[in-house]
Amino acid sequence: MKALVTGAAGFIGSHLVEHLLATGHTVLGLDDLSTGQRGNLPAESPRFRFVPGTILDGSLVDDLVSEVDTAFHMAAAVGAFVIQERTLRSLLTNVHGTENVLDSAHRHGVRVLVASTSEIYGKNAAEGLGEDADRLIGSPLLNRWTYSEAKAVDESLTAAYVRELGLSAVIARLFNTVGPRQSGRYGMVIPRLVQQALEGRPLTVFGTGAQVRCFCHVADVVPALVRLAELSDVDGMAVNLGSTEQVSINELAARVLALTGSTAGVEHVPYAVAYGPGYEDLPRRVPDCARARELIDFRPARTLDDIVRAVIEEQTRAAAAVSA
Repeated sequence: MKALVTGAAGFIGSHLVEHLLATGHTVLGLDDLSTGQRGNLPAESPRFRFVPGTILDGSLVDDLVSEVDTAFHMAAAVGAFVIQERTLRSLLTNVHGTENVLDSAHRHGVRVLVASTSEIYGKNAAEGLGEDADRLIGSPLLNRWTYSEAKAVDESLTAAYVRELGLSAVIARLFNTVGPRQSGRYGMVIPRLVQQALEGRPLTVFGTGAQVRCFCHVADVVPALVRLAELSDVDGMAVNLGSTEQVSINELAARVLALTGSTAGVEHVPYAVAYGPGYEDLPRRVPDCARARELIDFRPARTLDDIVRAVIEEQTRAAAAVSA
C-alpha cells in the first residue's frame, strides 16, 4: 500500500503512520502542525515523506492524493477547547478539508478511510449505540454542537460520493481514542488529569463527574483502521471503533489518583466555567461494536488501567527529559 495520512503529526495520525511503516507500507504525511507535532513522526526515509500543509489547500491535497492508492483522512479540528475557541476555522477545516480529500480521491481512483467520531450521536445516551442510532443534538447556534454537525456533513459527503460517483470509501466512528502522544491542552480528559496528578494539582472534573464514557487505546484502534481500509465490501459504511468498558469521570479521576499515587484530590468545575455559557453534555456514551467484530474481529485488548498507565509513563518520561 502507498498511503496518504492527513493529520499525520497528530495523536492518532502519528500512530497510524508508525503502524503503516512498521508493516511495510509507503506513507506520505500531511499536517499543518496547528495541533500536531513534527516530533511525533519519524525522520524522512525512502518509505516516508512529510509534507507541511493544510487540507484546505485543494491543489496540494490533489497532488498528494495522485501519488497514493489509499488515503486515511485523519485531519480535523478536534478537542472541546479548540472547537469552542476557533469555531469558524474548525467548521471550515472539517467540512471543506474533507470535501477536498474526497474530490481528489474520486478524481484519482483512490480508496479513502474517513475518520469520524462518536460526537455524531450527540445527546443520544442509549447504552450500546449502533451505527444506525438516531442523532440527538442541540441547537446549531451553540458551538458545542458544531463539531458534531461538521462531522455529520463529512459522513453525508462520503456516502454521497460513494452512492452517486462510485468512490471507494469507508467511515470509522471513533469513541474516545486515547493513549501516548495525546495532549490534554485541547480538552482531552485522560492526559489532562494525569498531568494534573503528576504535578500535584487537584484533578479538575467538569460538571458532576457522573457522566459515563468508554476509552479505547490507540494501539487497538490503529490496526483496525488499516484492516477496514483494506476491506473491499464496506463502501459507504460507518463502523464504530471503541471500547465498551464503562467508567464515570469521577471513577476515572479516582483511578488516575491511585495509579499516580497523588493525594491532591478532585475539584469539580461547572461547565459554564470550563467552557463558557450554553455548554451541553450528555450522561452516557457507550458504543455497540458488533459490526466491527463481525467485519474485522475487532476486540480491544487493553483495559482502561493499561491506558492510564501508558499515559503516566509517557508524561513521566517527558518531564524527566525536560529536567535533565
